Amino acid sequence: MNHEVAVTGLGVVAPHGDEPGTLFDALLQGRSAIQPVFPELPKPAAAATAAFDETRWFTKLQLAGVDRVSQLAVAAADLAMRDAGIQAGDAAPDVDPERIGVFAGCGMGGAAALEAAYRGNGRVSPLTIPAFMPNAPAAHVAMRQGVQGPVLTYSVACASSSAAIAEAAKAVQRGEVDIAIAGGSEALIVPGVVLAWQAMQTLATFQPGEATSAVRPFATDRSGFVLGEGAAFLVLESAERARRRGARSYATLAGWGLSSDATHLTKPDAPGQARALRSALRQAGLQPRDVGYCNAHGTATRIGDVVECNALAQVWGNDLDLLRVSSTKALHGHMLGAAGALEALITVLALHNRQLPPNAHCNEIDPACGLHLVTQGDTAAPALEAAISNSFAFGGTNSVLLFRRA
Repeated sequence: MNHEVAVTGLGVVAPHGDEPGTLFDALLQGRSAIQPVFPELPKPAAAATAAFDETRWFTKLQLAGVDRVSQLAVAAADLAMRDAGIQAGDAAPDVDPERIGVFAGCGMGGAAALEAAYRGNGRVSPLTIPAFMPNAPAAHVAMRQGVQGPVLTYSVACASSSAAIAEAAKAVQRGEVDIAIAGGSEALIVPGVVLAWQAMQTLATFQPGEATSAVRPFATDRSGFVLGEGAAFLVLESAERARRRGARSYATLAGWGLSSDATHLTKPDAPGQARALRSALRQAGLQPRDVGYCNAHGTATRIGDVVECNALAQVWGNDLDLLRVSSTKALHGHMLGAAGALEALITVLALHNRQLPPNAHCNEIDPACGLHLVTQGDTAAPALEAAISNSFAFGGTNSVLLFRRA
């Protein structure tokens, strides 16, 4: 069995809102959701937080021991299932709960629960462990949706939810599940985590009043990323099943590539990234010139952006200028374990709408980053047929998702 994998539902809770169209419009307009946070910290900090009303999804009693990371996941997964036209507990004979799977990425688990425990002056909630365990978001999604098939969590830093989507696609393709709820969540905007990332010197620096434009992927003056929070899920099913039930298909997930650098824990490696890119192209049966857009990993770090550009150049060669590229982290921050899912969702919308989000805040491109960046005034892509989303993680795991128009 080798099914074509269709994307039939999109759900998101992100710094730009919980409606995919609103999110995409904000990105097209280059609107940044990045703001200063935690003025009490020794160094200025910024982040992209999600305005989230948990009472839409949980009663006060249900919220006990449910960290924000799981709350966001439950909401985004529920929105994705609604968008796909599949209701939780649906009694239709072709929706068997044992044939539905949850494939979720989460990099750090319940940061808020851990922070509260560390700062509790000896008073620690007995629900701390189930609140912060990294598989809690997937478990809560499964309970909310009544999923009795595989419920799996992937924790590979910034590639977590991209890898989760790839693994979900494999399960659909092989006929192991009929429906996969695939994506990820992350909620780590707490002082302790921000301090830890500042200590690594990977977070963007900025002057007072300039936080919104602090992240400048591929620019000569880039200085790093800021953290974001949120969740995004895709509903995947076979294209045949989607057609049979008359579902809308946003795109097909035609290829994916997973590779390991096996060189360094935090320094990226262009040959390793190139292996994942080639693998995704090979599985989709496409040549580099067939792919018109790349939602880049683009963390705006000094080393990371150049390495990613080198990897794309190795694979695209003389066709590199045909590939239009942008990193949307400039506007929604780096959501770590949820980044791959959010950026996959954005890539699907770019294909579906044939419009590309611009690469914001890059006034002067670094000569070492010779890419065809999407600019604010040139976002139309009327001939776009295929696009990729890159996720390259600490630990050396690389994940590439390749989508085609439905």
